[in-house]
Amino acid sequence: MINAPATLAMLGGGQLGRFFVNAAHELGYRVIVVDPQEGCPAGLIADEYIVADYDDAEALEYIAKNCAAATTEFENVPAKTLEVLSKYIPVHPSASAVAVAQDRIIEKTFLRDNGFTTAPFFVIENESDFNEVTDDYFPAILKISRFGYDGKGQERVSSIEEAKQAFQDFGAPCVIEKMLSLDLEVSVVMARNENGDSECFTLAENQHSDGILDISIVPARTTQDLLDKAKQVANELAEKLEYVGVLAVEFFISNDKLLVNEIAPRPHNSGHFTIDACVTSQYEQQVRALCGLRLGAPQSHNASVMVNLLGDLWFQKGSEKSIEPAWNVLTTIPNLKLHLYGKTSARPGRKMGHFVVVDRQMDSALDVALDARKKMGVQ
Repeated sequence: MINAPATLAMLGGGQLGRFFVNAAHELGYRVIVVDPQEGCPAGLIADEYIVADYDDAEALEYIAKNCAAATTEFENVPAKTLEVLSKYIPVHPSASAVAVAQDRIIEKTFLRDNGFTTAPFFVIENESDFNEVTDDYFPAILKISRFGYDGKGQERVSSIEEAKQAFQDFGAPCVIEKMLSLDLEVSVVMARNENGDSECFTLAENQHSDGILDISIVPARTTQDLLDKAKQVANELAEKLEYVGVLAVEFFISNDKLLVNEIAPRPHNSGHFTIDACVTSQYEQQVRALCGLRLGAPQSHNASVMVNLLGDLWFQKGSEKSIEPAWNVLTTIPNLKLHLYGKTSARPGRKMGHFVVVDRQMDSALDVALDARKKMGVQ
């Protein structure tokens, strides 16, 4: 067990890291943030902020000497970095678990080989691999194997010819997935500690726009059987990965069947609601799992709706210059919690903040959230 006021390392300086720093500070820990970019949100509130690449030898040596444990806020921190640090201090999640989530080919293969149901897919490493893909497989989605997120590195294709062209454009290994008729997209965020104890938060129902999470509705509007099944699958996945930390599992529900879409070895945007609507937030669970503390209670005390705020808000009505949105539109709503990430500049598609509406009734929370969204000019 690692007790406060020990120093923890956070590899990654975005908004997820910022919320981790807040949670760690509330529990009495110090945090050193490492990120290649200056002015990152987590670095601005950390006890120490090292601007360096994640594989910088000097930075890693400093962390090993000055931190009691290390974690990360996103899956693209090199697994090798986590492996190196783990020789000196506890690192959660492990390099092996992160390596699975970093590569869609490895991830999809891992899921299939371990008996988890996914959308039908093929691995495409060269053009000859398309020989196995039949015409009835389309429409489909071609996804780049590494470094794709928020809809980037994905292309909808309606034929073999379109798929081959997209593959050439990507210039990297891919997976191609058959597009399914979806009833719903949901996610479950869970935490697991070294003892194998785990806690799942209430499932979120997710709606996306241009591949970026737009709205999360909690609890997800589906059957209790599917809610229970999703939590069961998330726990089984965590066990297979020997996972320690916070894990998000995204699911498709198609024809009342639950399919694993992808996993994220970190807190998740769809889990933002846990800050305002749960006994314990996903970020506090991340601190607790990292430090070997007993996990907190995950129960929701209210229904909630989360709305992402993208940089497009700063460029409304064709403005070429960013203009700060009128936040008073949101701060006058008593059951709405606004979270801005402290990013120094806005750009279209960039996650700048979010708000959560909490209410005892789901319908009321959703009505308020959608009205507030409309008043802010979110399309």
